[in-house]
Amino acid sequence: MIPLAVWQAQQRPVALPTPRAPHDGSSGTSLGPVTPRRQQILDIAADLFAARGFHGVSVVELGSACGISGPALYKHFESKDAMLAEMLVSISETLLAEGRSRVAGADGPREALEALVEWHIQFAIEHPALIVVQDRDWSSLPDEARERVRALQRAYVDVWATQVRRFHTGLSPEASRTRAHVLFGLLNSTPHSGRLPDPQMHDVLRDMAHGALGLT
Repeated sequence: MIPLAVWQAQQRPVALPTPRAPHDGSSGTSLGPVTPRRQQILDIAADLFAARGFHGVSVVELGSACGISGPALYKHFESKDAMLAEMLVSISETLLAEGRSRVAGADGPREALEALVEWHIQFAIEHPALIVVQDRDWSSLPDEARERVRALQRAYVDVWATQVRRFHTGLSPEASRTRAHVLFGLLNSTPHSGRLPDPQMHDVLRDMAHGALGLT
C-alpha cells in the first residue's frame, strides 16, 4: 500500500499514544515508554523534519532545538532512525485506535462515517508536520518500522472502507477502499491547503468530505 501521503493546534491537541509493545529489537527501532520530555523531543523533531527533511537535520541540530547536546538525545532515543520510527508508528497507532473507537460508539454507518471524518479532520488540522514527515520521509524508515506502519495503515483504511460499504451497499470492497484513499487525499491536504483559521478550515474539510461520501 502506498503510504497515506496526501496522510495538524490551537484548541485541543491530539495526544499521541504510548507505544504498545517494543519491536523485537533486531533493527534498532524498539519503542520506549512515552514521557513528557520524550514526547516534547518528538514534537520538535517532527517540525524540523517537516521543514528540512529527515536527512537534512543532524543529531546536533536536534539536540540544540531541544536545549540539550546532540549526544544527550541518546538518553531518550537510541538513534535518529529510532526517533523517526517511533514518531510514525505512534501516529499510525493513534489513527487506527481512535478510528476504531469512534466507529464502535456510532449508531450506524452514516454516524460512523461522520465520526471518522471529524476525527481525521481534527488530526489533519492539528498535525500538519506529521503529515509532511509521513509523506516525504517514509522511505527513511527502518524496514521493521515501515512494515509496522504499512500494516497499521491498511487496518485504518479497512475501518473506513467497511463503513463506506455499509453505507453504500452496492460498492465492492476495492471501490470502498478507493473512496477511503481519495478521502485521505482530501483531508491530508492541510499542509498545503490550511490557509484559513482552524474552525473555518474544519468546516471546509467537513463539507467537502461529506459531499464526497454522499452524506449530504
